[in-house]
Amino acid sequence: MHDSDKNHGQPSRAWSLGKGRALFLIALVLALAGCSPRQLVIGNLADELAAQGRSSENDLELARDAAPFYLKLSESVLRQQPGHLALAESVAGGFTQYSYAFVAFEADKLESQDARGAERLRQRAANLYRRAHEHAVNALESLNSGFMAALRQTEAALWPQVPREQVGLAYWAAAAWGGWISLAKDDPEVVADLPLAVRLADLAAQSDPDWGNGALTSLRATFETARPGGDRKQAERWLDEAIARSGGRLPSPLLAKAEGIALPAGDRAGFEKLLQQAVASRDEPGSSQALQNEIMRRRAAWLLEQSPDLF
Repeated sequence: MHDSDKNHGQPSRAWSLGKGRALFLIALVLALAGCSPRQLVIGNLADELAAQGRSSENDLELARDAAPFYLKLSESVLRQQPGHLALAESVAGGFTQYSYAFVAFEADKLESQDARGAERLRQRAANLYRRAHEHAVNALESLNSGFMAALRQTEAALWPQVPREQVGLAYWAAAAWGGWISLAKDDPEVVADLPLAVRLADLAAQSDPDWGNGALTSLRATFETARPGGDRKQAERWLDEAIARSGGRLPSPLLAKAEGIALPAGDRAGFEKLLQQAVASRDEPGSSQALQNEIMRRRAAWLLEQSPDLF
């Protein structure tokens, strides 16, 4: 994350990869444009970009360097195909993970040396979370007319259903919303939407509670610890459920329990044990969650280093 910024005059692997993908995508567009309507061209490009977003990758530095090109191109295509479910999910997830791993996390690490610099990074992270959330919400609206208006209704009977195939999209909409809210403490209008983010995650869980091998359960638990009057015991039960479902192999619920349960309780032994388990976790070959898991492992390792100052 640091040394990789210095290429010593040589093109980075990420630059080469990005250039190769760019040439491939341009060639694809040119090939299709000769015999297909414009919408078909855009549709095929959206399919290819969505597939790239789902590909397995656990090299964090490579992902960081390649992400801006991928996200900008994908965002442009998504504006032409707002109802493309797979691409919308990929873009929303990509912006959310980029903000969490490469902007908000950097702000946390910078805080002790440069508080103003850290605050600038957090403002940028908030804007990226907002962007991710808006892409996901626009897609949900495109696929389900009136979705957000229904979500804002006070009566549960009027709340929208989340189709099972759209649970991933709803997850990223809610996760990005939560990240945005957590960094917008001076904006009461944004903070006031926390109950809606919680509601969206709950509605997604009604359709597919096991989505993401416990990722959705972990998100609900994180919301439960964050919301005023939240039930910390319920959050802990959800996290234990997510940890059990993954056989303790996924770092996300372990990290969430360390930060959301053990740290506020002043349980240093439990905090460090959970983080050590997260760091030691390993992915199955070809895991689609490899990048997300590596992000969590990096944060867990950093928190372990900070443990003496946190207790």
